[in-house]
Amino acid sequence: MRKLLFMLVLTTVLLMVACQSKPVSGETVTVGSSSYKVINADELNAMLTNKDFVFVNVHIPFAGNIPGTDLSIPYNEIQQNLSQLPADKDAKIVLYCRSGRMSQMAAEELISLGYTEIWDLKGGMVEWEQAGFKIENLP
Repeated sequence: MRKLLFMLVLTTVLLMVACQSKPVSGETVTVGSSSYKVINADELNAMLTNKDFVFVNVHIPFAGNIPGTDLSIPYNEIQQNLSQLPADKDAKIVLYCRSGRMSQMAAEELISLGYTEIWDLKGGMVEWEQAGFKIENLP
């Protein structure tokens, strides 16, 4: 009986560990002496299941949001809107736009301002939709 119970507990633990998603590490992009991470749509989707970041849409004009978005700040007004972002420059911030270019510029701006945990969705909402995920609040 003890052996059966042990095997049942062991099997349950192994299944739980096997079903956990791997941590997302992203691809590092170096700009000067700083860097930020680039992730794809599947990696972002995994990150959204245990969201531990501020999620910012930087696209202008508004073209919808990925579910879970916290803020909309125009990519070219990042510096004027720092009060909306975490005061802790080590806080994780994930950026996106429609195609990836505006969020790349916003990421570069934030790292130049001393932010250390900036993540950017490669391909933006276009890649997100191509991966089969939905956009909400479409204009």
